[in-house]
Amino acid sequence: MIPLHLFCALRRSARSWRQRGVLCSAFMFNPRDCREVRCCSTTPDLAPVKTMEEILKRTVAPLPTYETRDKSPPPPESSSIEFMHFYRSLEKDQKLEFLDKLSQDFGVDHKSVSELAGKVVETQMRDMATVLQVEDRLRYSLTPRYRQLLSHISRVEGGVKFLVDLRADVIEMISSKASESPHLRDFNGTMKGLLSEWFSVGLLRLERITWQSPCELLQKISQYEAVHPVRNWTDIKRRVGPYRRCYAFTHAAMPGEPLVVLHVALSEDISNNIQAIVREFATLDTEEDVNKINAAIFYSISSTQAGLQGVELGNYLIKRVVRELQSEFPHISQFSSLSPIPGFCSWLQGLMSSQRKEGRGAGLLTEQEWREVEAVTGSEGGAMDSLRKLLGSGDWVRSERLVRALEPALMRLCAWYLYGEKRRGYALNPVANFHLQNGATMWRLNWQADTSPRGIGNSCGIMVNYRYFLQETSSNRASYLQNKAIAASDQVLSLVSQFQKNSKL
Repeated sequence: MIPLHLFCALRRSARSWRQRGVLCSAFMFNPRDCREVRCCSTTPDLAPVKTMEEILKRTVAPLPTYETRDKSPPPPESSSIEFMHFYRSLEKDQKLEFLDKLSQDFGVDHKSVSELAGKVVETQMRDMATVLQVEDRLRYSLTPRYRQLLSHISRVEGGVKFLVDLRADVIEMISSKASESPHLRDFNGTMKGLLSEWFSVGLLRLERITWQSPCELLQKISQYEAVHPVRNWTDIKRRVGPYRRCYAFTHAAMPGEPLVVLHVALSEDISNNIQAIVREFATLDTEEDVNKINAAIFYSISSTQAGLQGVELGNYLIKRVVRELQSEFPHISQFSSLSPIPGFCSWLQGLMSSQRKEGRGAGLLTEQEWREVEAVTGSEGGAMDSLRKLLGSGDWVRSERLVRALEPALMRLCAWYLYGEKRRGYALNPVANFHLQNGATMWRLNWQADTSPRGIGNSCGIMVNYRYFLQETSSNRASYLQNKAIAASDQVLSLVSQFQKNSKL
């Protein structure tokens, strides 16, 4: 079968060669000349730069005075282009050094801030107009000098994409602890604030992806798919075909670049198995029967730009897609995710290790369940170690007897992991936290819902439906964010209760 990238290249080639032939014949030169003309850079000649200090002094303009803040002319576009060109030429460790210098030496003028802060205190007894003006001066003085540079870069062609990628580098530097500079963390916060403004929901375009979409876009959708990898061109054709919908947010400043992608399956009931969705061959060339569409299943949502971490896009995308589907199918009444549970197996392995050291393993499984594990594995007295190895390798799914024996235990452990394990009072699992923040209900755990190696390795094959009851999402969201209360179904609460009765944690 033809790989997707080759299929896309073939689909593009007919159009591009036809266009190139017309162009070349009109100007009487050959296709090689066309390549040479197209590849010529439009970037202006840049003066050679020897040091990082020099490039920063040349490209980071001084912050205008408070009085001239609205009258100062912007720096030339070439300064932004020069900065971008220089940064891209650096190696990874050089980029870290460069951003450290930028964030530390071209940030806030702390001396000026201190002086103005003192004036704010001194003027508190004066008239309100004076107080507000001094406070406004203080607010302006808190503007980092590099913020102007970032704003000017955003106006250059390709500048917004450059800044998104730049922030991805910063996030990686901070998360890997390559740098613990407070200045770099502040720089990251400034970038996040700017990107949140530039990528506000009102500036985003909802685009439905179909088989007729540009091949480059289809290829990016395939490459960015983080939940259920796309295998080939037939696979992506299925995911944008009948009984399927694929939507993406795009931005005018990043044409052809999806920001966040949502895949939806249209079905009669709420799905409990991902293989039936991503590997269903019967839907490629069929006509949709509207009477068979009662539920919309969000089975994959992927953020494609690491630099937009923390900028809320996914929750807005789901809301927009719900409205889009309601418009297309007014009778549709059920909206739900079919979500993976990343981290469950890692959490379970850690729990079993700690229980083994403390000699409390009996609390994880009932006595009858441990006896069944011992009987299947032939490991009397060492069932904990055997079970840990089986879960780690995924070999346990080869034994139907072991699958049946472990189902009740793993289901209640998974329910507790999703419902009871917290970070700062909110759900520890990131997928759960995302949907709960959107106002969804933790509705149903599904046994053997993802039997792929990845599904078995991440969550013992269990998946979860987060149900969107549209009349309750606002109140659920408020309860979760304000009171850290999780809306859950009777099935989930029953499994949690069983865990609490059996566990000795």
